[in-house]
Amino acid sequence: MHAQDAATQSAAASPEPGVAITGLVDAPDAPAASLDAEPAKDGGSITGTVTDVYGDVVPSASVVVEPVAGGARHSLTANDSGYFAVAGLAPDLTYRVTISAPGFDPWIAPPVRLAPGQFFEVTGIKLKLENAVTSVTVTSTPLEIATEQVQIEEKQRILGFVPNFYVVYDAENAVPLTTKLKFQMAYKVSVDPVSIFGAAFLGAVNQAGNTPNFQQGWKGYGQRFGAAYADGVTDIMFGGAILPSLLHQDPRYFYQGTGTTASRLRHALLNPFVCKGDNGRWQPNYSSMGGDLISSAISNAYYPASNRGAAFTFENFAESTGTREVSSILQEFLLRHLTPSAKRQ
Repeated sequence: MHAQDAATQSAAASPEPGVAITGLVDAPDAPAASLDAEPAKDGGSITGTVTDVYGDVVPSASVVVEPVAGGARHSLTANDSGYFAVAGLAPDLTYRVTISAPGFDPWIAPPVRLAPGQFFEVTGIKLKLENAVTSVTVTSTPLEIATEQVQIEEKQRILGFVPNFYVVYDAENAVPLTTKLKFQMAYKVSVDPVSIFGAAFLGAVNQAGNTPNFQQGWKGYGQRFGAAYADGVTDIMFGGAILPSLLHQDPRYFYQGTGTTASRLRHALLNPFVCKGDNGRWQPNYSSMGGDLISSAISNAYYPASNRGAAFTFENFAESTGTREVSSILQEFLLRHLTPSAKRQ
């Protein structure tokens, strides 16, 4: 009786003729696969999880696994967790894994070669959005922009060697200078070899004209050279750095370059008296006028007694203002054409 029951149970558990049963994997949400070939003996497996470039799961992606050299093609759909598994793959073959999903560009894994019975997990599956364009907006701070503009201006030289730093040719996009940048520009002009040579040349001219009333000879020339250089340094430091920093004004000349000749001439002639503030508005040029006046007053400390006094101070102030007007006119109509780096801007 027991033998008969066992036979009956065995018969009930056996499949019908012609039906094959393969092993089942106890995995939740296992994806449905469509295989174009029978599983190979000692076959390998390829698995993976499909995600996008942000690490989010991409469900129901289409997965195709096929030998690179041609052969049985295996296709399936990943489950809701993005997981897929292809089992029973023929060993000792190199496979290509292609994954696609609506709205994403296809993703192809590096070739995978399976050993007999090998379990291979494809990693790094990152689907990119189809026709996605990445936009990057780069912004600069006002300090970064001002620093870059000063670097450009410090390369401006008339005929390639005479400093032409205090001119803004791109006036529309200029930003205010910081105190540090104002002093940096003044210092570089003061110690530039051309500035020193210019003071030496002016000392020689004044020596020939016996003005100021220093003695003649090398000592007198040294005094005239020192006076000329001191005049330039005090003028650029007070008018180009100290007062502009205290009064929040821009010491540079803003090239107009367009409009009628009359409007450009008016713009140049007003430069010693009108400047642009750090707030972007035009205002009285207290920095330039104050710098000329302070420089002239300081010269009383080292000029001969016969060249001192209020009269000489205001005379020197008037000469400095006139020189600045001539310089502004030249800047507006001529010097840009003689400044190679400015012509390329």
